[in-house]
Amino acid sequence: MPREYVHRASFAEVLPTGWHQSAPDEFTVTAQWPRRHSFYTEQGGLHDPMLLWETIRQSLPLLSHTGYALPFGHRLSWERFRCTLRPEAMRIQLTPADLELRVSCSGIRRSRGQLAAISMDFAITRDGAPLATADTRFVCHSPAVYERLRAGRADPAHALATALPPAPPVPPHLVGRTLGHDVVLSPTATPRRWQLRADTSHPILFDHPVDHAPGVLLLEAARQAALATSPAGHTVPVELEVSFSRFVEYNAPCWITATPLDPDPQGRPRTHVTATQHDRVAYAATLTTESPAGRR
Repeated sequence: MPREYVHRASFAEVLPTGWHQSAPDEFTVTAQWPRRHSFYTEQGGLHDPMLLWETIRQSLPLLSHTGYALPFGHRLSWERFRCTLRPEAMRIQLTPADLELRVSCSGIRRSRGQLAAISMDFAITRDGAPLATADTRFVCHSPAVYERLRAGRADPAHALATALPPAPPVPPHLVGRTLGHDVVLSPTATPRRWQLRADTSHPILFDHPVDHAPGVLLLEAARQAALATSPAGHTVPVELEVSFSRFVEYNAPCWITATPLDPDPQGRPRTHVTATQHDRVAYAATLTTESPAGRR
């Protein structure tokens, strides 16, 4: 799989292995997960849900370029993303996990003949067994449109050169991590409020230079905030719903706030997470967490 199709610089971080079109606006993507990964680490014997979210994210540019002829150099921006997974299907086995993602596309909008916006619905299986469902919508920007949209902030080199240094991390065990390098939250004096910690040297979160905080960093921040807020042991985010409204810049603090919600009908903890910068909400997410021992 060419890395350019999934907007990755490292071949080792490419998760899809193939794709084909089965009908108009219907596609199948295949993917494989390694049994162990340096960043997407084991969660109580389960594959990291972030690995699932990243697999879906990589499918967006893949199908945009291959299925809808989106030119390279066009930028994708998330509007919303929702995913529900089955923890029992995430268990690490003796072989790598082979996935099939069946994708239905709708709400297609074009501008000057090029893809401008699209919605995708995912039904994901592992070895034929249901693993997850997801849906998302994103927009596509030509280089010229993106330059206007970013209003002088589209240069990755300048954005990274003016980035705030990463603040000290919270203790890793509080957010489901073992290494401080992988922690994306920095403590504040306010309970359940953190500063986003953007370490632009991180080889996975910053696989390649970008002019704003990447989506994978923001999802990891939401996940870590939810784990820090949920009861001890509830380390698996089984449901995620997030909407994006603004870019997060590197040169100003971004504040992550978590608010516990009422449990879901199954009694699982739910957490609402927001990111604000310059007193404006950049994204809002709701996560439902479960203990890895919750289902066997």
